[in-house]
Amino acid sequence: MKNSGTIKKLGEKIRIERMRRKLSQEQLAEMADLNRNFIGMIERSETNVTVKNLESIANALEMTIQEMFDFSF
Repeated sequence: MKNSGTIKKLGEKIRIERMRRKLSQEQLAEMADLNRNFIGMIERSETNVTVKNLESIANALEMTIQEMFDFSF
């Protein structure tokens, strides 16, 4: 499956923001009420994330969805 650039950048953004906060994938998953494996798949751009799940991740990282799409990192 060919990944879109946006999905790849979003996964990278989530990984960077998680690491900035010194969170493990497991900790972020627990905070967002998601599965750790799913967080890993998002970060590796192996899956597309729904708006609902993106909102959960953004809330866990104390970010807005709009900030999640700021790819100037």
